[in-house]
Amino acid sequence: MLHNKDFYLRYYVGHKGKFGHEFLEFEFQPNGKLRYANNSNYKKDIMIRKELFVSQQVLDELCRFVVDSEICKEDDALWPKPDVVGRQELEIVMGNQHISFATSKIGSLMDVKNSKDEEGLKVFHYLVQDLRCLVFSVIGLHFKIKPIY
Repeated sequence: MLHNKDFYLRYYVGHKGKFGHEFLEFEFQPNGKLRYANNSNYKKDIMIRKELFVSQQVLDELCRFVVDSEICKEDDALWPKPDVVGRQELEIVMGNQHISFATSKIGSLMDVKNSKDEEGLKVFHYLVQDLRCLVFSVIGLHFKIKPIY
């Protein structure tokens, strides 16, 4: 696949409401660093921040997700604009290609079906779901499993 220096991905979803700025954000940096932040002020929760390094195999799999999704062929011009409900952002750098998307928060597939670009937003929605699952799995494995010596 690509060399580490050729790949970067950042995802953000959040809103500002009665509990302040609540968000989830993660990024994969070219050196393999995964940075994760989750801020929920509900019931005075604190921000969760995690940083770790992933292997080349994880970066290759992440890159495969992006390529297989064909998200680079999409355009967010007809997607719902970020609003008071919240916003989502996805930024990807692959080689010499740099794409950036912004849309409102998607509550369910009904939001996707009711959009002006159902197919494009569906590609975005499913890719984001895959990315979130990967990130939560990697973080869960890294911070919960104790190595046996």
